[in-house]
Amino acid sequence: MYSQKNQIPAVSQKTNDMGTNNKNKKPVFVLLSSLIFLLCSSPLFCHGDEYVRIRQGDTVKDGDTLLSGDGIFELGFFSSENSSSRYVGIWYKVDVEAVVWVANRDKPLSDRNGVLRIGFDGNLVVLDGNSSWVWSSNVSGLPSNNTSANLQRDGNFVLSNNEGKTIWESFKHPTDTFLPGMRAPVNSAIGEIRLFTSWKSANDPSPGNYSLGIDPNGAPQIVMWDQTRRRWRSGQWNSVIFTGIANMSNVANFLYGFKLSDPDENGTRYFTYDPSNHSDLLRFRIGWDGIEQQLRWDDGEKKWTVLLAQPDPANRCDLYNLCGNYSTCDNLASQATCNCLEGFRPKFPDQWSQGNWSGGCERRVELQCQSTNGTGKPDGFKQLTCMKLPDFANLWSSAGSLDTCKRGCLENCSCTAYAFISGITCMMWTGDLVDVEYIQQSGRLQFFYRLHHSELDDSRKIAHVVIVIASLVGACFLVVSLWLLWRYKKNLKGLSAVSSMACCKGKNAAVFDESKSKSEEFSADLSGTSDILIDGNQGGFGVVYKGELPGGQEIAVKRLSGQSGQGLEEFKNEIILIAKLQHRNLVRLLGCSIQGEEKMLIYEYMPNKSLDNFLFATKAGLDWRTRLSIIEGIARGLLYLHRDSRLRIIHRDLKASNILLDAEMNPKISDFGMARIFGGNQNEANTVRVVGTYGYMSPEYAMEGLFSVKSDVYSFGVLLLEIVSGRRNTSFRSSEYASLIAYVWQHWTEDKAMEIVDPSVRDSCSPNQVLKCIHIGMLCVQDSAMHRPTMAAVVLMLESEAPTLPKARQPTFSSIGSSDDGQGNPDGQEIVSSNNVTVTMIVGR
Repeated sequence: MYSQKNQIPAVSQKTNDMGTNNKNKKPVFVLLSSLIFLLCSSPLFCHGDEYVRIRQGDTVKDGDTLLSGDGIFELGFFSSENSSSRYVGIWYKVDVEAVVWVANRDKPLSDRNGVLRIGFDGNLVVLDGNSSWVWSSNVSGLPSNNTSANLQRDGNFVLSNNEGKTIWESFKHPTDTFLPGMRAPVNSAIGEIRLFTSWKSANDPSPGNYSLGIDPNGAPQIVMWDQTRRRWRSGQWNSVIFTGIANMSNVANFLYGFKLSDPDENGTRYFTYDPSNHSDLLRFRIGWDGIEQQLRWDDGEKKWTVLLAQPDPANRCDLYNLCGNYSTCDNLASQATCNCLEGFRPKFPDQWSQGNWSGGCERRVELQCQSTNGTGKPDGFKQLTCMKLPDFANLWSSAGSLDTCKRGCLENCSCTAYAFISGITCMMWTGDLVDVEYIQQSGRLQFFYRLHHSELDDSRKIAHVVIVIASLVGACFLVVSLWLLWRYKKNLKGLSAVSSMACCKGKNAAVFDESKSKSEEFSADLSGTSDILIDGNQGGFGVVYKGELPGGQEIAVKRLSGQSGQGLEEFKNEIILIAKLQHRNLVRLLGCSIQGEEKMLIYEYMPNKSLDNFLFATKAGLDWRTRLSIIEGIARGLLYLHRDSRLRIIHRDLKASNILLDAEMNPKISDFGMARIFGGNQNEANTVRVVGTYGYMSPEYAMEGLFSVKSDVYSFGVLLLEIVSGRRNTSFRSSEYASLIAYVWQHWTEDKAMEIVDPSVRDSCSPNQVLKCIHIGMLCVQDSAMHRPTMAAVVLMLESEAPTLPKARQPTFSSIGSSDDGQGNPDGQEIVSSNNVTVTMIVGR
C-alpha cells in the first residue's frame, strides 16, 4: 500500500556543522564521515533517543527515515495506495500501513522532492521542492538556532530546546490514533475536547467526518462525533472502567489499563493508557468508517488483532440514542430491540410499531414533584440495572451516600433521575434520559429514575398480581383439560410439554439396569419402543438409561427418581430451557414423557458418557489436545448461554459430571434442572435456595445466595483446573491444601505450575498452552465477581495465540466445606446430597 523507503540515519547531509567545504580538510572530512558511519551502524548511537536528533540545518528527505530509540516507530514520507500524494508521517516499523500520525494531512505534496527540517525560526517545517512552506509546528517565540527534534521510543515526535525542555510534541497534536504514553486532557472549564479525527477514506489521510474526544462534564467519558452529532459514547468513568463499554473490564481494561490522573495546577486531569506488558504493540484508532478499534500486533500471525470495536458493528444499540428518549435498547432481545421504560409509552405509536424508534417515549403520567394537596403522594423512583447510564449527567460530589443523593434529587423538581456509583459518587439528571442501553456489566448499579407515585402504587402492583394469578389459573385449567382429553382419547399422539415440542407415546417399555441386574417394566411414553438398551448411570435427576428408537437412533433416557432431590419443577425447567437452545456444545433434547408419576427426558446419546469418567477414572484417550478442545468447547457453550442465546441463562451446576462427550469427544453441557433465566435488564439475582455442587460454587453464591454469569465463570475456572490437573477440587480435603484452587495457587506463585499438570499428559503437552489455561483458571476463581472475566473474555484469551493476561488475585475462599468437617473420604469423592450430585442449602437472608 505504501511506497518503499530507504532507511538511513536522518543526520545532516552537509560536510560539517557550518556547511563549509574546505578542500584542505578533505582527509579529515573522510575520516569524520567514516567515523559517523561506523557510529550510526550501532543501535546505541542510531537508535537511542538521546542521539538521533534533527538539528538546525539537518534534513529528512523523501526516501530517508528516522527510527525511534528502540526501532519500533519510523518517521518519513509515505503515499497512500493508488495515490501520488506524499505525506510526512509516523508508523509502526513492523507494518508500514499502520500510520499513527500525519503532519501535512490536509496539504499533501505532489512529488518526491519534499523535505522535513528545522526552519530558521526554530520550528519543524515541511517544504516542497520549491522550498515553499507546506506544514509547520507553528510555535512562536522560539530560539531560532537552538532547537532540535527526535522521535522517542513511544512514537512521540518532540521538538525541544538545548535544555531539553519540550516545546512542541506530536502527542499533543494527534491525528486519528491514541498510543500508550499519550495524555488526553479532562477539564470541565475547557469543555468537550475533540482530540482525534478520522481519515477521509481508507487511503486519504485528510480529515474525515468522525472525531473522538473527551466530554469532561459530570463523570468524564469518551465521545465519538459524526460531524456535529454524537455517534457513540463510552459511558461514565468510575475510576476503574468506562461503565458503558460492556466488555471493557474483561478485554481492554482487564488486560491493560486506563487511568485518570489527579488534577494538575490548572485543574486538568489526564486519561492515560499503560499496558501491563510494555512489549505489546498497541494502538487505538478511529477509522474512516466511524469505528474506533483497539488493536494489538500479533507477531506470530504478522497482523493486527482487534480487541475492541466501538460502536460494535454487530450491536445496533451501540449507536447513540438509537431508541430515542426514555427507552432502553437491548441488542440481545429475542423480540423488539427497543422498549420504553416502565411508566412510559411510545411517543409515536404508529412509527414505533413499524420499527422507527427515533421518536422515543413519553410519560404516561406527568410528574407532580411535591404533593399539591394534603392527601396526595410525592413522586417516587424506579430502579434500573444492567445498563449504560444516560448521557448528560451532573455530578453532585457533596452527596456522601445513596440516601442523600436520593433526597437531593427528590427536592429538586427538575431532577429526573439519580445514581450513586462507586468511584463516581452521586450523579443527577435534569433533562430527558438519553442513550440508555442494556449491557451485561458486573457489580450492582444503583440508578433510579423518577415516576409519578401512581406508577408505583401498591394498587397497581396488586392489579398486576391479580392479572398474573388469573392467567395462571386459566393456564392450569387449560392444562388439566388437555390432560383429561389425552387420558381418555388414546389416539392422540401426546401431550405437549412445551409449545414447540411433543412428547412421545408408548407403554410397557422394558429397561435393563445393569447396576441392579434386573429388568423392570413401567408405562413409558416412547413411541412403542419395547427394547430399550443398556446403560445405568445415576444422575441427580434419576437414572439415565441407554435406549434405541424404532429407527435405530440411540438415545439417552433420563428418568425422574422418586428419591431424587429434584422434582417436577426441575423437570419442567429443563424442558423449557433446553428446548429453546441450539448449540453444538449443548446436549440436544429429543423428546419427553409425562404419564402419571412417570416423567422422562429423551436426549441424544453420548457414547463417551461424562467428562468425570475420563478425568477421575479411566483417563484413557484424554490427551492434551483433547483436553484443550474440551475446555474451549465448554467456554463457547457457556458464552452462548450467557450472551448469544435467545434467553440469558445461568447454569448454576457446571461440573465435570454435567459435561457429556460425543463420539468425537466434543463436550456438551447438560443438566439444566438448576438453571435460571435472566430478564433483559437483569444481571444478578438472589435466592434463599442455594443449589449446586461442593467445590464449584462461587463465594458470593454459597454465602449470600447471589448468582450471576460470574457464578458460572467461577465454576468454569474450577472445571478448567480439574481438566488440566486430572484431580477433583474436593480431593484435597485430607491434604495440606484446602482445595485444588489452593494447591494450584501455591504452585503457580512458586513457579512450579507444570507440577500441577496431570502426569499422563505432562510430557506431551504444550507448556505455553498449559500455563495460559492455568492462568485463565486462576482469573476465573477470584473471590470478587467483579474481578472475574466474562466468558466472552475467556474465549478471547483461550483462542488468542499469546494473550497478555493480568495478574490474578489470591483466592481466599477456595471451596465450600463439607459435612465431614474437612476430613475427606479416602477415595476423594465429593460429599454432596443423597443423590451424589447436587447440594441444596437454605440460607437466611
